[in-house]
Amino acid sequence: MSHDCTRRLQTATRKKLRKFNSLRGREVQPGEFWDVVVVTAVDGSQRKAYELQISEKVDRKELPVGVHYKVFSDPPGPKIGNGGSTLYALQQLNDIYGKSLGRLRVILIHAGGFSQRLPSASALGKIFMAVPLGDPIFQMLELKLAMYVDFPSQMKPGVLVTCADDIELYSIAEEESVKFDKPGFTALAHPSPLSVGTTHGVFVLDPQEKSSYSEMENASCLHFLHKPSIDKMRGSGAVCKQQSGLFTDSEFVYTDSTYYVDFDTAKSLLNVLTELGPLSCEIDAYGDFLQALGSKATIEYTNNTANVTKEESSLVEIRQRIFHLLKGTPLNVILLNNSKFYHIGTTSEYLFHLTEHTALRDELGLLSSAFSVPVNENPEGSSGCCIMYSVLNASCSVGAGSVVEYSRLGAGVSVGKGSIISSCWVSPGLSVPDEAFMHSLCVNHHDQTSFVTVFFGINDNLKYTVGTPAYMEKLKFFGFTLEKCLSMWGMEKEVLRFSGDASNCNLWNACLFPVCSDQQSSFLTSLNMLQAIQSASTSPLPKDTKLMSMQECLQSKNLEEMLELRKGLYNDIIKGRLSS
Repeated sequence: MSHDCTRRLQTATRKKLRKFNSLRGREVQPGEFWDVVVVTAVDGSQRKAYELQISEKVDRKELPVGVHYKVFSDPPGPKIGNGGSTLYALQQLNDIYGKSLGRLRVILIHAGGFSQRLPSASALGKIFMAVPLGDPIFQMLELKLAMYVDFPSQMKPGVLVTCADDIELYSIAEEESVKFDKPGFTALAHPSPLSVGTTHGVFVLDPQEKSSYSEMENASCLHFLHKPSIDKMRGSGAVCKQQSGLFTDSEFVYTDSTYYVDFDTAKSLLNVLTELGPLSCEIDAYGDFLQALGSKATIEYTNNTANVTKEESSLVEIRQRIFHLLKGTPLNVILLNNSKFYHIGTTSEYLFHLTEHTALRDELGLLSSAFSVPVNENPEGSSGCCIMYSVLNASCSVGAGSVVEYSRLGAGVSVGKGSIISSCWVSPGLSVPDEAFMHSLCVNHHDQTSFVTVFFGINDNLKYTVGTPAYMEKLKFFGFTLEKCLSMWGMEKEVLRFSGDASNCNLWNACLFPVCSDQQSSFLTSLNMLQAIQSASTSPLPKDTKLMSMQECLQSKNLEEMLELRKGLYNDIIKGRLSS
């Protein structure tokens, strides 16, 4: 991207942030902002967590006022995917608003799920991850709303569908605007290298429409490809050749992010749910809806289950019914030729984007220290790191590439490089090693409020599964076999328990983490276990120590207490800022 394109992107992004900041805590006028903001949740427990946090944000004037904020959870039973969540959210909107829904502008943010690749967001949600900018500090919810702040005024009644863990930045010419005013689906498209196209949706554009390669263009899509191979992209005519200085690659494809559905098409999606009845499999809001659209769409994709996490017998039949219901619906595309798409869904992406990625830092104006005490941008001994919503003693040091959020660090605490410390209370003098993930949760255990600090290696795969505990040597924890780690903690491998389904043994449901009476001792106990692994020494756990898995922590989380701890931090940071 040229220097001029980068400058325009940065200017446009900062302008959106300023516009959204002017709306925070203020009663918005009709047409000025979204009428309804919908956040999806995976179950009733997550819905309660989201509703509590949104309510607190409104009270603290962090969000625009006069907007309907709704949280809809998936129904109990099988996983239904973000496509199923979309259908159920539309049904609930219809139940609440009836005919008046046809006059509303709705944003639907998919935020359901357990965030197994970024466990610090598991308990309270990815949509409520802190972002180091804004005063009061932004969370992902505000950032999403800020980046789309220009859309509602240029949109006919309908629904904009997006995800909680990505960011789209774009610039357009001064006299232009992104308009969602056409029937059917209208998707945003971003020029991307062909390698990126293999993990995203790719648009096949009408070759009869000649491109001007300006910052924004409107186009029609013949066909949508879901995570295609490079050969498939070439064979389908999806690959574009560079014609201007806007792009760095000589060849590129247009990939997906967010899309709009006009009200009449939203009604036809409602009919899909009516016709299908209760869902028994996962539906993809991108692959299963968008592949049915465009004049060259064919039914072939319905039998391709290569990208499906869990194949259910009903999936092909449901896809075919969706195809027949949506066939012939237009797929309009808005080409944002000066745009960027960022995904923040894993620990490595999270660390990179918040600490190392200078382009994103410049575009958004990200800070090294946001809403924290001490107030200075770089605490002593800390550079190239990110500190958010935390209270640190002035003598602490945080290594390059590390993130500290929602935590308290005592005198002399040191955090190594490339680590994540989240919702922890770290006692004076403790040292956290490099590339460690540590996150404290408040849980209800035997009717008592207790604490568990989970810890993993930054690159550990929490989802990698073996079929029985007999194969636990295949599970790697900080680079060691689980069996080796257990021996260092004085545990026989036979006593290790896996929560939930006995045929799914992974780090997510391995009961490794001690239950403690307070936040500080919880962190210290887990840190001792971690240091034993790294120093290859033994650190036996006290007899009768109760152990929980990350999965169990979420099932028994004490939501109210976790939010109270954040309130305590909030109050202490406000006091600290006033006295500095």
